[in-house]
Amino acid sequence: MSDKPPGAEKKIVAGIFGILLGGLGIHKFYLGYTKEGIIQLIIGVLTCGVGGVIGLIEGIIYLTKSDEAFVATYITGKKGWF
Repeated sequence: MSDKPPGAEKKIVAGIFGILLGGLGIHKFYLGYTKEGIIQLIIGVLTCGVGGVIGLIEGIIYLTKSDEAFVATYITGKKGWF
């Protein structure tokens, strides 16, 4: 039996996607934020990948939050950016 809140299992995968594939917005799509994922993808393409810094920052933020804070902010609260 796990004491993690539902949705906490997405934290590590979303964080890794943000760090490694942030410029493509994969972490946004993984969390169900299609509009934000498309915006991140466009930013990444238009800036030749420099926009991936946003994904890197978000990935680090995801991984440093507690499971409860991650779920409250990104799963329940549906906060699309930072």
